[in-house]
Amino acid sequence: MLVTCTGGEEGDINNPAMDRPEVKENLAQIRREELDNAIRIIGYDRLYLLGYRDSGMPGEPSNSNPDSFAQAPLEEAGDKLIAIIRREKPQVMVTYHEDQAGYPHPDHLKVHDISVYAYDRSGDPSYRPELGEAHQISKIYYSAWASGRVRAFHEKFVELGIKSPFPEDRLNRLGNDHEITTRIDVRGYFRIRKDALLAHATQIDPKSNFWFGLPDEVSEEVWPWDDYILARSAVGNTKPEEGFEEDLFAGLEDK
Repeated sequence: MLVTCTGGEEGDINNPAMDRPEVKENLAQIRREELDNAIRIIGYDRLYLLGYRDSGMPGEPSNSNPDSFAQAPLEEAGDKLIAIIRREKPQVMVTYHEDQAGYPHPDHLKVHDISVYAYDRSGDPSYRPELGEAHQISKIYYSAWASGRVRAFHEKFVELGIKSPFPEDRLNRLGNDHEITTRIDVRGYFRIRKDALLAHATQIDPKSNFWFGLPDEVSEEVWPWDDYILARSAVGNTKPEEGFEEDLFAGLEDK
């Protein structure tokens, strides 16, 4: 299941081919079509929309829009998520880290806040029983973008004589590498991920050196993992003493 909190109304158009007046005038509708296309490619079973307006980037007037996700009361938005959790009864949730120093979008920060709020309350039968039968999520993970990944791609660009899209300050930015607990081998899924990314045509330039500067087969091997941080667990620490977890459902096989 995928939960999407906003309609993306304030997003920039990063693809020159989509930077047209009719696109700007219907951005929310087009973003929804893009989302539906990406969901179909990835293979989600269900999409839930919380229905809030995109808050825009930090410091923008749209941050103060009363309909924006940034302005939504934590309890209100969190309870919407709790109702979904209690209906679907997931074992694992993946969400944003509270540390968004590299890209401090207000909506990413709010996603973190409501995720933790819901994790802490969805399993409590005394909390808002009208939202459904209590259900405790077993594990909550934060998605991670390792600084080691950035450096590995930069080095491959240099090795192949291709201009690297990563400036010096990006290469020197510290990531959450020391927190990473879980590393999933995603080789064999590169094309699906790429196609799903390209489905967001207003946001992704297919000529972007950042996303697509290396040949597909090279990109898939440079960093063939998705990285996660096990943030909370109702079943204890499932990370092995050495190395990384290799499955988000580790420790849950019989649950």
